[in-house]
Amino acid sequence: MLMSLSLRVRIFLLFAGLAGGALAAVFLGLWLGYRRLGLPEQSAAFVQGGVVAAFLVLGVVAWIWYLFDLNVAKPIESLAGTLRARAHSNASGEIDTRPAQYLGDLAPAATAAARSLSETRSALAEAVARETTRLMAEKQRLEALLSDVDSGVILCSGDHTLAFYNGQAIDLMGADMAQPGLDRRLFDYLREGPIRLAHERLMATGDSDAASDLLCATLTGSRVLSARMRLMATEQGSVPGYVLTLRDVTADHATHARREALLAEVFDRVRRPAANLSTLMAAIPEGSAAPGKLDTALREEVAALAAAVTDLSRRHDDGRGEGWSLVMTRASDLLDGLRARMEGDGLAAETQADALLLRCNGFEVIALLSGLTEAMARAGISNSFRLVVEEDGTGALIRVVWQGNALPLALLESWLDAPLEPGIAPAPRRSVLATHATEIWPEKAGQGANSLCMPIPQARRVVRRPAPIARPVVYDFDLLSKARSAGVQDTRLQDLTYVVFDTETTGLLPGQGDEIVQIAAVRIVNGRRVEGEVFNTLVNPRRTIPLTSTEVHGITDAMVQDAPFVEEVAKRFHKFAEGAVLVAHNAPFDMEFLRRLEPEIALRFDNPVFDTVLLSAVVYGQHDVHSLDALSHRLGITIPEEARHTAIGDTIATADAFLKLMPMLQGRGFATFGAVLTEVRRHGRLLKDLN
Repeated sequence: MLMSLSLRVRIFLLFAGLAGGALAAVFLGLWLGYRRLGLPEQSAAFVQGGVVAAFLVLGVVAWIWYLFDLNVAKPIESLAGTLRARAHSNASGEIDTRPAQYLGDLAPAATAAARSLSETRSALAEAVARETTRLMAEKQRLEALLSDVDSGVILCSGDHTLAFYNGQAIDLMGADMAQPGLDRRLFDYLREGPIRLAHERLMATGDSDAASDLLCATLTGSRVLSARMRLMATEQGSVPGYVLTLRDVTADHATHARREALLAEVFDRVRRPAANLSTLMAAIPEGSAAPGKLDTALREEVAALAAAVTDLSRRHDDGRGEGWSLVMTRASDLLDGLRARMEGDGLAAETQADALLLRCNGFEVIALLSGLTEAMARAGISNSFRLVVEEDGTGALIRVVWQGNALPLALLESWLDAPLEPGIAPAPRRSVLATHATEIWPEKAGQGANSLCMPIPQARRVVRRPAPIARPVVYDFDLLSKARSAGVQDTRLQDLTYVVFDTETTGLLPGQGDEIVQIAAVRIVNGRRVEGEVFNTLVNPRRTIPLTSTEVHGITDAMVQDAPFVEEVAKRFHKFAEGAVLVAHNAPFDMEFLRRLEPEIALRFDNPVFDTVLLSAVVYGQHDVHSLDALSHRLGITIPEEARHTAIGDTIATADAFLKLMPMLQGRGFATFGAVLTEVRRHGRLLKDLN
C-alpha cells in the first residue's frame, strides 16, 4: 500500500510521523515533570508550555518538511521523470540540474548517465542503420511495386482484420464509405458471405498452395469485384490469414450485359420479319408474280428487315469501343513495334510520329500493317517504307509511304480477306478495321511516292504528365499474429488501437452555444501512427465565429461556409473511431462537444478515453505544468508555429506525445489499460483545475 504512493506523499507522511512523535514526547515529558513536581497550581504553566512547545515543534518540522520537499523530493521526482523520458522515449537534450542543486552528486551522475545512454544509442543506431539500409531499400522497392499493381491487394489476419492494403484497394473498397484502416474488419467494406465461404473452403483443403476465385461486392453494392484468395503460412494451431487480390468487374459486367441484350434484340427483331417473309413467300405459287397487296406486304417486311439490320449493325459498331482491347497507346511506341516486325521480315522502315496517344488495339494494328507491307514486298511493290503518324482532327492518320508503283485497290481488298495472323489469329484482316470503326485505302503521296492511309478515330496529344497521385501502401504485419483480448481493461497498451483527435471551436463553452469548426484525428495501430489514415475536416457551425477565436485557430466564416454540418461529420468520425481508444489533450473539453450530439445522430461515443494531461501527471507528477506546449518541450517534440492551434497540428503533436508517454508508463509498471486508468484516476483533480 505504502509503495503505491508517490515519493512526495511518502516523505510527507514521514515528517507527519516525526511531528506526531515529537509532540507525544513533549507532552509525555511535561506530564511526567508535572506529576513529579506535585504542584497543582502549576498546571496552567505546564499546559501553556506544552502548547508553545507543540507549536514550535510543528513549525520546525513543517519548515524542514517544506525545505525537504522543495529541494529534495520534488527535484528527485522531476529528475526521475526526465530520466524516464530519456530511457523510454528517446528524448534528447541536456538535463536541467538547477532544481537538484542540493542533491549532491545525484544530478551530475544522472546527467552523465543520460549522456552515456545517448552516446550508446547513437552508436547502436549507426550500427543498426548500416545493417538496415539494404532492407529499407528493398522495402521501398516492394512498396513502390505494390503501389503500382493494377489490382487491389489486401492482407488479412485469420479473424478478417486488415494488416496490409495498397492504394488500389482504397479505391475499390472505399467507394461511398470511410477509407479502409489497419486493424479494421474487412467486412466493414466488403460483403461477408463469399469471403467467409472461400476462407473456409481453402482451410478445408489443407493445401497451402491452393487458391480460390470468388465474386464479391462492396457493402453498398455499388461495385462488383472479382477476387482471388490465397492462404498464408501461420503459426501452428492459429487460424491462417490470407491474401486477397481485387479487380473491379462492374464495368465488364455492364458491357457484357449490354452486348447480350443487343444480341437478344438482334434475334428478336430479325426473327419476326424473316418468319413473315417465309409465310408470304409460301402463299405465292412458284413461278407466279405476287398480287398487289401481297407485293406491298413483302416490300414492307423487306424494308423493316433492312432497317433492323442497319440499326443493329450501327449499334454493334458503336459498342466495339467499349471492349478491353482498345487502350491509349503512344504513337511512337506503336511505330516502334511495327518497325521491329517489319525489320524481322527483312523490310526497311523509318518512323515519324507526332506526340499523340491513339485509342487502338496495338497488337491488331501492328499485325495488320506488317502483314500488308510484307504482302507488298512479295508482290514486288516495295521493301522500303516510311511510317508516319500525324494528327487528323480529333483522331490520327497512320500512313505507310513508299517510293514506286501504286497499290491496286482490288489487290488490297484481296489481302484484307486473308487471316490476320495465320495459326494465331484466324480472323480476317478486315476485322481490325471493323473493331476500330475505320477504313484503309491507297493514295498518291506526291513526288513519285504512294501511301496506305488508315485513320484512327480517337486520339489526343500527349500533354505534360500531371503530378502523380499518391498511392499509399499501408501495412503492419505484426497484426497477422496479434493475440486478441476480449477485455480492454486487461489488454496491453501496445495491443490497443487508438484514435488521437482534437477539435477547434467557436469558444470554450459548449453548454452556451459554442460549436465545433474543425476536427482532426489520426490512428495509432500496434504502437505506431499510420501516416495514411487521417481524419481532417472543417465544420459549418451554423453561427458566426468570434474574432477572438479566429485569432487563435485562424478559421474564418468564409472557410467553413461550404463545409459539412457537425451531424454529418460526427457520424463519419464515429465510424473512423469505431473500436478504438480515444486520446486527446484535456479530453473532457472535446468529448463534451461530441457527446451532446449523441441524441441527434443516434450514436454513442462510448469509446474508452485517455487524456494526455493525466498521463503526463502520472509520469512527471502533478506539480509540473502539463500544457501541450510544456509536454512537447519535455519530450523533444516540435510543433511548427503555423500548425499550433490547428486541429491536425495539435492532433499530431498529441499523438507523438502519447507514443512517447506509452513506454514511460510501461517502465513504471503500468502495462495494461486498466492499470493506467486506475493510476490516472488519482490525478483527476487536474482536469477540474484546467476546466
